[in-house]
Amino acid sequence: MRDRIEIRGPSKLNLGLSVGGPVDGMHPIAGWMVTVDLYDDLELTRLPAGDPSRYAVIWHDDAKRRVDIDWSISKDLTLLAHQALESAVGRRLPVQSKLEKRIPVGGGLGGGSADAAAMLHGLNRLFELDLATDRLAEIAAPLGSDVPFLVHGGSGIVQGLGDEIESGPMPTDLHAVLVFPDCSCPTGPVYGEFDRLRTDATVDPDRIRGIALETVAPESIFNDLAEAAYTLHPELVEARETVAEVVDRPVHLSGSGSTLYVLFEDGFQAELLAGAITERTNLPAVVARPTAGVAFGPPAGTEG
Repeated sequence: MRDRIEIRGPSKLNLGLSVGGPVDGMHPIAGWMVTVDLYDDLELTRLPAGDPSRYAVIWHDDAKRRVDIDWSISKDLTLLAHQALESAVGRRLPVQSKLEKRIPVGGGLGGGSADAAAMLHGLNRLFELDLATDRLAEIAAPLGSDVPFLVHGGSGIVQGLGDEIESGPMPTDLHAVLVFPDCSCPTGPVYGEFDRLRTDATVDPDRIRGIALETVAPESIFNDLAEAAYTLHPELVEARETVAEVVDRPVHLSGSGSTLYVLFEDGFQAELLAGAITERTNLPAVVARPTAGVAFGPPAGTEG
């Protein structure tokens, strides 16, 4: 067995999201999701048998929007994913875990879910468990609706409670400028406001399939949670309008928010406008591109 491994967990972007009313407290969805190359970095070091696992969560030097890391480690999805895999294989998998975050908290990009997916893949390889990706996704399902998709990565049409995943078309020539307003959108309150605003909501998978099977068109993208997020966080509306003045094209919300994004086909133009957004609005912005999913090893050009 190897002693140490590095894993990069990518964030996800919602290119379409349809949400139904709650059933037994859970909201069925249909969505087109794509993993993009804004990563959290996870380093795992195998410990001797019998040692307790240790966890650390810090912000990466490259992180564009940070909040205090004040949540209990017992509730962190990396630890919960670790425990779920140990339970599934019936033995302890002791590690020292260091998570360096770039994906903003409460940003609608699936940061915690990306970390859980990275942990599952990392432990699977570090301890040579040889579990198939589908099996890891099954273990991931109780952890959250985004985790199974992020275990798979790439492009997917996701339905049900996030556990029904069909491989989708990977967008080509897609460059997303991600903009990070200075607020977080906890998922629970956004869904609660959605229920208040949309008392008769139903899932529309056909609409999702329609946009997933065509060339990505900014005007066809929709997000059923956007109205609820904007209602709870009026500052997002102000940020969206400010960004729209700079780019003169549709500005979208990912998931339950708070990350805004603008799509471009040309990477050079995307980089220029990301810089213009930051300069003219003081909002951090980065360019992200579709990626296959969880990756191993440090980014190209760095030393492991």
